[in-house]
Amino acid sequence: METQAKRSDSARCFGVSFAFAFPTLLTAGYFMLFAGSDLQKPVFAIGKVIQFGFPAAWAFFVLKEKLGWPKWNPRGVGTGVVFGFVLLLSMMLLYHFVFVPAGVFDAANEKILAKVSEMGVASTWKFIALGTFYALAHSLMEEYYWRWFVFRQIREMMSAKWAIGISSIGFMSHHVILLAAFFGWDHWATYFFSVCVGIGGLVWAWLYNRSESLYGPWFSHLLIDAAIFIIGFQIVRHTFVS
Repeated sequence: METQAKRSDSARCFGVSFAFAFPTLLTAGYFMLFAGSDLQKPVFAIGKVIQFGFPAAWAFFVLKEKLGWPKWNPRGVGTGVVFGFVLLLSMMLLYHFVFVPAGVFDAANEKILAKVSEMGVASTWKFIALGTFYALAHSLMEEYYWRWFVFRQIREMMSAKWAIGISSIGFMSHHVILLAAFFGWDHWATYFFSVCVGIGGLVWAWLYNRSESLYGPWFSHLLIDAAIFIIGFQIVRHTFVS
């Protein structure tokens, strides 16, 4: 029994270590190493399949956990929605009344436009479709990845407080690369927005730990992603053909 427990702990540690590091490595690959090359889209597509397929496969085949769509649980939903709406409004106000007048996005605008062009998003409806996918689906997949798998597995090995902090660092890490690609490694905005992402990860991990439900963190995350795409639309809409 002791040997089996050690094997289980080793499997859990390996799985969560891979999941912790992989998104950062993947982002460095498709956003920096292969940026602008023919390999960028295949690396992105294959990497995302691996990223979001790994937790379920590892939990089912290695950790022998049962899988299934989580039952509706209203706990934490109100907190998550309020947190999401407060941040959405704060982001919109800061963007229009602080960041734009201060020229914070001046260094990033051209790179954001180039990235949207690389993705083939050349019209309003394509941008709305992309934003809807990220807000509804991708936010859920990230919550499943970072809260259901990474946070939950770390929590099995140490206290919830440590698990909240460590999982949030992992969640923040790949966003640092994304932000640096737009603002640069020497711009304060890269690190300011990265810390904001980390704080979001802390809140969502805390909320998941408190409610044992993904719905609250997901709805909150959904609203933040929606705000990001609303701001993004303000930046790129003048380039759309329709």
